[in-house]
Amino acid sequence: MRMSIVAAVMGFGLLPHAGIAADTPAPGPSAAGSPAAGSPAAPPGDAAARHAKRTACLKEAKSKKLVGAEKNAFVKNCAAAP
Repeated sequence: MRMSIVAAVMGFGLLPHAGIAADTPAPGPSAAGSPAAGSPAAPPGDAAARHAKRTACLKEAKSKKLVGAEKNAFVKNCAAAP
């Protein structure tokens, strides 16, 4: 059975391409694809602070029993507030 799998892989021409991914370097982060492209570097704790604020806003939206578009608008406004 093992020989038939190897034969099938070789028959489809997949075996020569198996090592290509290991030989090529992993793509690095591009400046154009990053959300902060063109803006000054954010402080390291900024992402954590935004996450904590958004989590608090989500909890508040849940306690107010908001759903759908109302919840999304509330969280967006709440998280944007200083």
